[in-house]
Amino acid sequence: MDTILTSDQEELLKRTRNVLSQLRDILGTTAVSPQEFLPLTESIRQLDELFLLVITGEFNAGKSAFINALMGQPLLTEGVTPTTAQIYLLRYGDKAEQKPVEKGVWLQTAPIKLLHQISIVDTPGTNAILREHEALTAEFIPRSDLVIFITSADRPFTESERHFLTQIRDWGKKIVLIINKIDILDKESDRQQVITFVTESARQLVGDISAVFAVSAKLAQRAKGGQPKLWDASGFEAMELFIHETLDDDGRFQLKLLNPLGVGHKLVRKQLEQVESDLDSLKDDKMLLDDIEGQMTYYNDDMQRNFKARLGEVNNIIYAMEKRGDDFFDEMMRMGRIPDLLRNKKIEAAFEAQVIGDTPKKIELGVSELVDWMVEQDLRQWTAVADHLATRKEDHRHRIIGQSGPREGTLAYDRQRLIDSIGTATRTAVDTYDKDQEAHAIAQSARQAVVNTGLAGVGVGLGVAVAAAAHLVWLDVTGIMAGFTAAVIGLFILPARRRRVKHDLHEKLDDLRNRLMDNLTEQFDREMRRSSQRIEDVLAPFTRFVRSEQDKIGTQHTELVELEAHIMGLLAQLNN
Repeated sequence: MDTILTSDQEELLKRTRNVLSQLRDILGTTAVSPQEFLPLTESIRQLDELFLLVITGEFNAGKSAFINALMGQPLLTEGVTPTTAQIYLLRYGDKAEQKPVEKGVWLQTAPIKLLHQISIVDTPGTNAILREHEALTAEFIPRSDLVIFITSADRPFTESERHFLTQIRDWGKKIVLIINKIDILDKESDRQQVITFVTESARQLVGDISAVFAVSAKLAQRAKGGQPKLWDASGFEAMELFIHETLDDDGRFQLKLLNPLGVGHKLVRKQLEQVESDLDSLKDDKMLLDDIEGQMTYYNDDMQRNFKARLGEVNNIIYAMEKRGDDFFDEMMRMGRIPDLLRNKKIEAAFEAQVIGDTPKKIELGVSELVDWMVEQDLRQWTAVADHLATRKEDHRHRIIGQSGPREGTLAYDRQRLIDSIGTATRTAVDTYDKDQEAHAIAQSARQAVVNTGLAGVGVGLGVAVAAAAHLVWLDVTGIMAGFTAAVIGLFILPARRRRVKHDLHEKLDDLRNRLMDNLTEQFDREMRRSSQRIEDVLAPFTRFVRSEQDKIGTQHTELVELEAHIMGLLAQLNN
């Protein structure tokens, strides 16, 4: 900026540069596209450059003629076809000349006083035949400090002009609207009708318009070229006065800062909307993890409760046999049954039938059902997690409907990738879960507990082990009978031996039951921990992702809110 600034202006400029530099740094850590980021970088750079006035509009609206009239000499080519195929940047120079300075941009210099304070940009038509020309024009708009938009009185406010004005509005630019070729309308009523139509339409579409002028660039050129009588009819005097007053030192300073602040505010608002959307998405993700955690808690509680109930059923089978054993010994080990006691084979068969009965089969069946239930519940929990993730993934997809998909590096992309990986892992776990193998491993561990009691050989079933334990008690009974007379047994020994043999039966079955219950409980606890750990291991990357993104995006949100407040304060100070 080539003017001498007051201390207040220096302070405003410094604060503006600092705020926009902070915004640039924050946006550099986000997924803002280069196309959105570049205008901010350019705006910061141009804070110290000349004021930039951009002339735009449809081809054949008379943009080049307007600039020539404003400059007072024919610097740019005019015609009825799209004559401006490049961007022309007009700056002060000792002589009038043109030269290319960058792709699609030509520098036009001229020794004109106005160009000491401002640079002027002549753009291709907004409806130019070559799309790259439209793109060049669109790229220059965010860099402008003030936009003069030219429409033609013979076709005012066309569809392409409406579209382009919307783009200018989105960047928050100050707009001066020029209705050129007003001289083609002979009647004053027709002129007023066009002026009213353009003014109302523009304000409905864009909102605030700095000013609207109806001019004839052709008449203005002729007036400045030696026909001064045409000056009043050209309408240029009011327009030039407005420009000169608007673009005095204070006006240029205000607009110079309003431009980058407008660009910055637009980017802050857009990024805040994205960040708030991301935070909402993370809330959903946190709910997803909380739902799974809650499910695991309830699942563990339900499993513990149901396991104890199912374990009690197996326990009751052994208790029932123990009760039948007590009844059997009370009946058989008394004086009246001594003859029967001496018939070992017969009593043994009775013991087999009345006490043991189908207990071995019931225990085998009970343990098998318990094991199958444990395996089935584990599989069901994995399936529930997989289905829950699939549902949430579908919910997320609905939020981005109409898009080709989230860009790589964005929260949506990373979130979807992680949920995909978790869903794949859980689905793989479910699909590869071998229920028979899992059940066999648990059941084998339970049987090993019986083997470790020393009551049965390796490879026998639980039921056989239970029968063996009971038979060992019976061998004690038959051993008691040997070597004693019936009288001695009846009077002194038999009651004590009956108590002892019942105690031995209880003790052996208690030992077997405790080992079996302890081992099944240990195996159950181990399986529960293994199931929970597998789910936690699969969810761990996503859990870490949600926590870290909440911290990062939460910090971004706080910083952006503070920056928006600073920008709004600067805008208010400038506008006041």
